[in-house]
Amino acid sequence: EVQLVESGGGLVQPGGSLRLSCTASGFDFSSYYMSWVRQAPGKGLEWVSHISRGGGLTSYADSVKGRFTISRDNAKNTLYLQMDYLKPEDTAVYYCSWEEHKGQGTQVTVSS
Repeated sequence: EVQLVESGGGLVQPGGSLRLSCTASGFDFSSYYMSWVRQAPGKGLEWVSHISRGGGLTSYADSVKGRFTISRDNAKNTLYLQMDYLKPEDTAVYYCSWEEHKGQGTQVTVSS
């Protein structure tokens, strides 16, 4: 059974940082690209970033480019998203995603 478990969300002030983690199980994590997506209140899912199998290739949505960094540790079956210079518009539930699967999400709220 595929499981994706996100953690690390919370309330942070504008300009602050958070690091999200996603622990994966039930599939060969190191063999697949992985993604982060998010869903803001009242909006649809938005792709945020993805990373290649070995971590050497990354891509970001324009809205987060230069502020977010995706990474992975294949030995730990864990995906990360370092989020810096957070803005109120980054408020959303963040999910890690593999093919059609995603976890339960972790809430990120950016507010003063």
